[in-house]
Amino acid sequence: MDYKELRFWQKALDLADMIYNEVGGFPKEETFGLTSQIKRAAISVMSNIAEGSARGTTKEYLRFLSMAKGSLKEVEAQLIFAERRKFISESSLEKYMSETNSIGKMITKMQQSLREKL
Repeated sequence: MDYKELRFWQKALDLADMIYNEVGGFPKEETFGLTSQIKRAAISVMSNIAEGSARGTTKEYLRFLSMAKGSLKEVEAQLIFAERRKFISESSLEKYMSETNSIGKMITKMQQSLREKL
């Protein structure tokens, strides 16, 4: 299956788009700090899913899915910090945490499915 057909990749793409829209409202002094970091982490989630799917082995795919989950947690941590600094609202944080949780569960299911093939 092509990675673009995977629901969790589509949701990761949506998350990155949402993050890009959200961080546009961050303070200008954060342009090269938190704003840049959270954008890179969000892009990394979907990029690692895509790259892993193109690797030649199941083991490599699993490794890239693991990196995608790591980047997802990085996004969560940065969003928590953004809410603490009042760059985003508590309700926005809850929305994002729900999305990251959903994506994480889908990645875990894919990992379990792939491990069964090893």
